Amino acid sequence: MADEQNESVTLPSIERIVKSDAEWRSQLNDLEYQVLRQSGTERPFTGEYTDTTTEGVYSCRGCGTELFRSTEKFGSHCGWPSFFAPLAEERVRYLRDESIPGRPRVEVRCAACDSHLGHVFEGEGYDTPTDLRYCINSVCLTLEPTQS
Repeated sequence: MADEQNESVTLPSIERIVKSDAEWRSQLNDLEYQVLRQSGTERPFTGEYTDTTTEGVYSCRGCGTELFRSTEKFGSHCGWPSFFAPLAEERVRYLRDESIPGRPRVEVRCAACDSHLGHVFEGEGYDTPTDLRYCINSVCLTLEPTQS
């Protein structure tokens, strides 16, 4: 991530995590497996982090990679936690999702373990710095609260 003076922030490179299906099934409960490994979606307004305002860092439940900060979380009232930016672009990857006919979307995945996280939407009119809404399933995240 570079600013206008071409200074850059160096982050540790993302190490790819590869596990067998059996390893994922033993690590994750049924809902976690269905969402993270099979690109499912948890029901709206049921997730642990939908409305939380706790300060901290959100990591991938599958591998622990830090993905989002609470400072980029906002109340979209859509039923899932929403962020206007990831912690760093190299922490996530994007795939075109045409699973709903006539409604193409952009899927967001963890760059380290390739777990499905949710989708990112643009141009919805939220008052955020990026005009993006990363709509992320709570079940895909763990929150490490900031120590006071």
